[in-house]
Amino acid sequence: MKLPKDTRRYCPYCKKHTKQTVTTAKQKSRSATHPLSRWSTSRAKKRSYRSGYGNLGRFSKPAVKDRKRKTKITKRISVLYKCVECGKMKGIKKAIRASRIEIGEKISK
Repeated sequence: MKLPKDTRRYCPYCKKHTKQTVTTAKQKSRSATHPLSRWSTSRAKKRSYRSGYGNLGRFSKPAVKDRKRKTKITKRISVLYKCVECGKMKGIKKAIRASRIEIGEKISK
């Protein structure tokens, strides 16, 4: 997917249409993105069930069966717009799912 290097759009901070540069956010791993997902040890620790002497194996993740798991080929790339006048950034509401995004000449995967 190709995007222009800079565009003119509405800035909610300046409250007018300004020139904005397009950048992408750094991609994080799934564990970093969703730290409090179900069966995560950090979530169990937050609920303070991990403390004490008892059986700590009860929070281990279930064994993965030998079944076919579908993996997603593409990643969600969040596009950020930086205002030239005030220097503040604003991201789009929903990230774009694409294998790669070209911003001018720069390619982000």
